[in-house]
Amino acid sequence: MKADLLVDMANQIGTFFDSLPDREEALKGIAEHIRRFWEPRMRRVLLAELDGGAEAARLTEIVFVALTKYRESLTPAAVG
Repeated sequence: MKADLLVDMANQIGTFFDSLPDREEALKGIAEHIRRFWEPRMRRVLLAELDGGAEAARLTEIVFVALTKYRESLTPAAVG
């Protein structure tokens, strides 16, 4: 998938969880949703954006924080 579409999807997830009153619960919810429902290839592309991709600037603040904080658990296992 293209990075711009994944950023849009992640931001939509972030909008949903941003309504939670507990900030930590929201951050964890974003990361958990992406980990459970996104295939590894999608997570790799999204996480690559954090490393200087052009679409990273479009991530909402809450999504950026969630991806950064929970990056280790979102990183798919190495293949091969």
